[in-house]
Amino acid sequence: MRITALTEPDRTASGYRLAWLAGGDDGDPLGSAFLRVFTREGQEHLAELRLNVHTAERRRRVGSRLLEAAVAAARDVDRRSVIAEADAGTPGDHFLAASGFRRVLTLTYARLALDELDSAKVDEINAIVERPHPGYRLVSWRGAVPDELARTFADSRRAMDDMPMDDTDYGVVVWDVERVLAAAKAIADRGELLTTVAAVDESDDSIVGFSELVVPGDGKGDGLHYGTGVLPEHRGHGLGRWMKAESIRVARTSHPELAGLVTDTADSNTHMRRLNDALGYVPTRKALHYQLDL
Repeated sequence: MRITALTEPDRTASGYRLAWLAGGDDGDPLGSAFLRVFTREGQEHLAELRLNVHTAERRRRVGSRLLEAAVAAARDVDRRSVIAEADAGTPGDHFLAASGFRRVLTLTYARLALDELDSAKVDEINAIVERPHPGYRLVSWRGAVPDELARTFADSRRAMDDMPMDDTDYGVVVWDVERVLAAAKAIADRGELLTTVAAVDESDDSIVGFSELVVPGDGKGDGLHYGTGVLPEHRGHGLGRWMKAESIRVARTSHPELAGLVTDTADSNTHMRRLNDALGYVPTRKALHYQLDL
């Protein structure tokens, strides 16, 4: 077996990737590993591992050799923690647990089947959207945030600072306008469609909450909620449910061939899980976040 380091030329403002390929004597690939090294302020201590081994090559130390290379590289660049994700009960779950990683977070993925919504549920979602929220209004846009909203949208990203992450050494992500625009560009470069619904405080026209939805470029399959958050000082007014309901309405009207919407929520985030349940999302699987402390 040979472990070959690969060159990953792309670097972004938030980080870069290192890569390795495991190959046999015949040159056939056996597995691969990618280590994303975060460089943004607040996450300079962190790296994220993605490791895959061909099904027929498991239990032959391919994964262990790739892991050794990735961990050595993480130490070389002074990372404190390496995180990785695996679906519960899968070989990846067992491998990480046996390799010194500790489980730090459990996520529940849930799906809303848009193509199966009955008229009563549609009416219920529309009623949530149409219900007045005194002092607030909703705005939405596709792609990058409009210039006139960019600053307060970037400021509103701190709504995610206290998102439940349990024992994950995730750090605090620092957002500015440059990062907001870069994130939107990365989604567009993948050929996907970003829609953002935001709640605006009418007293000063500032954005105080947002809900992001990413849809495949052809408008088919499943869309993915990237995050819904409300600034702490504006919680308790039902803004999260209002924005997420509007995201559902926009998805149905703008992408009529979309089959469903998928969201993931930490099991400890009981408020958002109840909100998802009330809107009709049905749990589909659990994903486990593991962490290796270096």
